[in-house]
Amino acid sequence: MSEIILTQYNGKILGPIAKVLGWIMNGIYYVLNSLFGIENIGLCIIILTLIIYACLFPLTYKQQKFSKLSAKMNPELQAIQKRYKDKKDNDSMMAMNAETKAVYAKYGVSPSGSCLQLLIQMPILFALYRVIYNMPAYVTRIRDAFGVIADSIIASGKVSEIQNLKVAAAYARNFAIDERNAVIDVLYVMNNKDLAAYATGHEDVLEQISHFNNFLGINIANSPSFMISDAWNAEGGPQILLIIAALLIPLLSAFTQWLNVKLMPQQAQQDDKNVSDQQASMQQSMKMMNNFMPIMSAVFCFTLPSGMGLYWIVGAVVRSIQQVLINKHIDKMDFDKIIAQNSEKSAKKIAKMKETQEKLNAYNGV
Repeated sequence: MSEIILTQYNGKILGPIAKVLGWIMNGIYYVLNSLFGIENIGLCIIILTLIIYACLFPLTYKQQKFSKLSAKMNPELQAIQKRYKDKKDNDSMMAMNAETKAVYAKYGVSPSGSCLQLLIQMPILFALYRVIYNMPAYVTRIRDAFGVIADSIIASGKVSEIQNLKVAAAYARNFAIDERNAVIDVLYVMNNKDLAAYATGHEDVLEQISHFNNFLGINIANSPSFMISDAWNAEGGPQILLIIAALLIPLLSAFTQWLNVKLMPQQAQQDDKNVSDQQASMQQSMKMMNNFMPIMSAVFCFTLPSGMGLYWIVGAVVRSIQQVLINKHIDKMDFDKIIAQNSEKSAKKIAKMKETQEKLNAYNGV
């Protein structure tokens, strides 16, 4: 079959994102290898992370600005909620929504402004998992290296003798996937010991492959949980240093995530008497999410490929640096002037809408 690029993920939403990330990853790998002779996926992931967060910087800045403006407009929102607290009729609810909307317009923010960055980051995170989990499908040099071993196995007729490869070959036939690509997929997720058993006569290729995913002594294609289990049951006794290195990934992920949360602009807690039930519930949910995020990141990084943990850690460090710099910049801004400008824009917009409505009414004879 012609250039079916292994078994790339082809989901309708994440598939295209994974392909774009794969193209960027392949380009980074090619540049590092061509200019500096470096063949290391870990370094590629770090550079890719920097590129992603550089692209997301405008959203990060907007989110930080939103948080600062939210702290200033909350008293006005609470006053509205207090005024309509005991009024549940339809007219009162519509009036409260209109006044709330006017406050958001006055401050130039959107109620969903703080969620936008998260909604963009999550698909990227899930798509990147697909790329890291099946790197040969996206990076040409890695595919070619594993292809040498795959060709040797297929030519020797040993595919049917190796259970994992036999299953992969059957899967390839059932779903019209190239058998060679399916074999490469299986070889990529094998540990070095098992892979060496099938790479007889290709020791030079095996050495090259060992450099691909080796980052500071760990294999970023394997999860910390797998590495700890493998190191604990190693011949000659547990490999303590490898176990410690594997544990550092989820621990560093949790710490950097916690640091990231602490550096976020925090909204002051309001008196319970001035807070609606809905707002109190939102504040409590946000507090729980902030406390839960470090734990969740540690769990994810313990079970997912270490490359994902590397992305998560570098991303948290970059976000923390961005937050420190943005906070310093925002603290120097004249928010009273910004609010006045937004109020003027909002008033002009409302006047224009009113004028348009009056023209429509006149046209319809109302």
